[in-house]
Amino acid sequence: MVDISRAILQQDDEVILDRDTFEARLINVCPDGQDELAIFDGFSSSSGVIVAQMAFGGNGFYDAARKRMRIDDAEWPLIWIQGDVCPGTHVSGTQAFVLGNASIHRIWLGDRVVGSMWSDADADYCLLAGILPTNLAASRSDQTLNSFEQIESALHTVGMDFSHVVRTWFYLDNLLDWYGEFNAARDMFFHSRGVFDHLVPASTGIGGGNPASAALSSGALAIRPRNSRVRAREVLSPLQCSAIDYRSSFSRAVEIEFPDRRLLMVSGTASIAPEGESLYADDVAKQIHLTLDVVEAILKSRGMDWIHTMRGIGYFCDLAAFPIFEACCKERGIPQLLLIAAHAIVCRADLLFEIELDAMIATPAQGLG
Repeated sequence: MVDISRAILQQDDEVILDRDTFEARLINVCPDGQDELAIFDGFSSSSGVIVAQMAFGGNGFYDAARKRMRIDDAEWPLIWIQGDVCPGTHVSGTQAFVLGNASIHRIWLGDRVVGSMWSDADADYCLLAGILPTNLAASRSDQTLNSFEQIESALHTVGMDFSHVVRTWFYLDNLLDWYGEFNAARDMFFHSRGVFDHLVPASTGIGGGNPASAALSSGALAIRPRNSRVRAREVLSPLQCSAIDYRSSFSRAVEIEFPDRRLLMVSGTASIAPEGESLYADDVAKQIHLTLDVVEAILKSRGMDWIHTMRGIGYFCDLAAFPIFEACCKERGIPQLLLIAAHAIVCRADLLFEIELDAMIATPAQGLG
């Protein structure tokens, strides 16, 4: 059995997944006050082991944040993103996945921890974060291919391969300059590994720099079922065409069915029409509403609603639009989401907003307590 609950604290917002074998926590922390780095103080969780962490903020804060978390390369995987339109003067927030009562195996590439693996009776899980290309002087296409190879190498250390990948994240420095190159390199890798013959992962591709000044930084989630009761499937978007139709190789959403729950991972989603063109240029409110329409339709197609959302990231070309997003959610009756607001360019110059989210429902269906 699984019990899903949510706790909202002063700065922290947590979703707690309580199972017979272990407790999992998804922690969302945003700055509240003048000292934005205070969110990293003592971040090592007393409630369990940090599996992986994502942080959004200026690259200039990276070393100070690690120092305040007392983290070194032998601790847990961390992906740090400075949005490519971010002035680098602020920290937006951080998200972390924490496990209690579970044995964690750290995954190394060279001298860096880049992932964590854990298991239960149903599956083996591998979450990678902060994957970087090995040659930062290589072309951006070559750095992209190498990043996929690095993901694959990390998976091989725990007996997995790319066929087990259900979700990816790619943060491209100066994205608009080379998003086409990135897509071509991704297609090349997918063709070489037969990905198009199986499940194409859900994904986010967004503009973001990294402290290493690499062309991109990456993350991935892989799940290897231990029995036939665990199944991964593509979920189509009722209001949009497949992204593959316009040469962007990701599934709109992927659902993992477990014996006691279903996990829905919605890819980065923006104001795109059913035929694939961008809509409502220069009108962020209309773009937000259409994007929420699209996400809501995906949720409802799987018997879920906003209350089942566990984690989200909103990407804004202008963070001044965040209050507009909040107003749109209030107007639609959407409950407070566990969400980080990040400052970043979306994959098209005329798109002003994008959102990704994860949702979960217990089986048989029950909402968040």
